[in-house]
Amino acid sequence: MKVSEILSKEFIIAELESSDKESAINELIDLFKNDPRVEDIEKVRNAVLERENIMSTGVGKGFAIPHGKTDAVKEIIAAFGRKKDGIDYDALDGNPVSLIFLLVGKETMISAHIKLLSRISRMMNKDDFRIRLMNAETSDEIMNVFLEEEKSYLEI
Repeated sequence: MKVSEILSKEFIIAELESSDKESAINELIDLFKNDPRVEDIEKVRNAVLERENIMSTGVGKGFAIPHGKTDAVKEIIAAFGRKKDGIDYDALDGNPVSLIFLLVGKETMISAHIKLLSRISRMMNKDDFRIRLMNAETSDEIMNVFLEEEKSYLEI
């Protein structure tokens, strides 16, 4: 499974309106309000925010990967948001976060969930990839950055 198979431009926000961590996470989750793959949006919200309360998913270098597992989704879903000015996210390195990748997995798909988290982390750790995401102007351009980057990765 590739990141580009679970992320589409409809679930990308080129410039988040939110200015704090919880609002940004909620802004991304709200993209799924009418999505038939989501059976209960509030259970999704609770799963992600509960995970976030355990430890910040702001992993450093200006990006975060809020995630959770719940049976309130029929399959793995993803969204991406960018805040050029950055937001205080309680990131592990203490720096603001500009790139937020939301991943919500199904309780029974733990292996795929972990592999996707690992791939997203690997991608986001590349300086040139983060720079290209920051320079992209639209959701379409951001999606193309993901597609281009993933061409060099093996299937998981």
